[in-house]
Amino acid sequence: MVCPSAFVYSPDYLGYKLSASHPLNPIRLALTDSLVESAGLLADPLVARVEPRAASEDELLLAHDRAYVERVKEIGRSGRRADPYQDFGLGSSDNPAFRGMHEATSLVVGGTLRACELVMSGQVLHAFNPGGGLHHANRSLASGFCIYNDAAVGVAWLRRQGARVLYVDTDAHHGDGVQWIFYDDPEVLTISLHESGRYLFPGTGEPSERGEGAGFGYAVNVPLQPYTDHESYVECYDLVVPPLARAFKPDVIVAQNGCDGHILDPLTHLAYQTPTFEHVAKRTHELAHELCDGRLVALGGGGYSLWDAVPRAWTLVWAAVSGQELPDAVPNAWRARWAAESPEPLPTAMRGLVGSRIRQADVAAANLRVAAEVAARGLPRWGDPEVRE
Repeated sequence: MVCPSAFVYSPDYLGYKLSASHPLNPIRLALTDSLVESAGLLADPLVARVEPRAASEDELLLAHDRAYVERVKEIGRSGRRADPYQDFGLGSSDNPAFRGMHEATSLVVGGTLRACELVMSGQVLHAFNPGGGLHHANRSLASGFCIYNDAAVGVAWLRRQGARVLYVDTDAHHGDGVQWIFYDDPEVLTISLHESGRYLFPGTGEPSERGEGAGFGYAVNVPLQPYTDHESYVECYDLVVPPLARAFKPDVIVAQNGCDGHILDPLTHLAYQTPTFEHVAKRTHELAHELCDGRLVALGGGGYSLWDAVPRAWTLVWAAVSGQELPDAVPNAWRARWAAESPEPLPTAMRGLVGSRIRQADVAAANLRVAAEVAARGLPRWGDPEVRE
């Protein structure tokens, strides 16, 4: 059933371009928006494309230090080369400084805030900001292609509204920035399923990272082995996320839907397929209706198979979030629109399986052991609202 939902997007998102050769190419957002449109997923009167707004400085300070924000603004105005060792990580190859970077990233953050506002005001049940999900930046550190952390700002804004927030991160990379910013907050449960930091940036996200102080037990990590496939991922997700979500009883769910775990992604070593991301989005949608009156804010994230995996994965996410049916075939109109620009053949099937590796039983078994241990731990009993009161 179609639900009142907002697709938060603007062509101005393309201004968040770290460099001409950087793997985080914003063309992926234009491709996603175009595919959503071509698939007819903005035609129903209950769904709409909504313009983002720029985040204010006060809003950025919900998750970032003032000195850091001022430095981002200063370097962005001058466009000069930054020293990553002195300038909060700005100027590294991952996070090159560029002219206008404060404004470009503030718009992404504002898109996530717009999604949060729409959901919490009741104007829509669900909102999806595909430009969001920049989850690595910390309070005073640019990291992992992320200048500002829109996910953390959004969660902090929701906390200001008195909401108990479940943050679920399914990017191939550990959702470290969001985890550390809320590491001592028992009103934010962060769950991250990601490729093990033994093999992939940022090198964190072990099950032993559980939070601190009052927040102990409210950081949950499931590191997965390289070559984890669709079946193993779904098995682990379903074992961990739904029961913890039910124990936590959130007021709103924020879901980061990075799709760099796809088998075609050039930066990771996982073997998901597009139905993997559809499964996660449907489960999140179901949990939102079961636990928090439908309140769901969905974000994008990583994804570097620009012309194939990203637009298909996020179109499937939007269809699941908004409760719409999606045909199996990629629309011919979309393929015709982008064929001349694409450096590779464009996909023909929305859920088509590609390049499947032979499933490794030892990988699935190792993943299941970790997920089972994490699930068995549950949440601290004193964290339940009834007990704390």
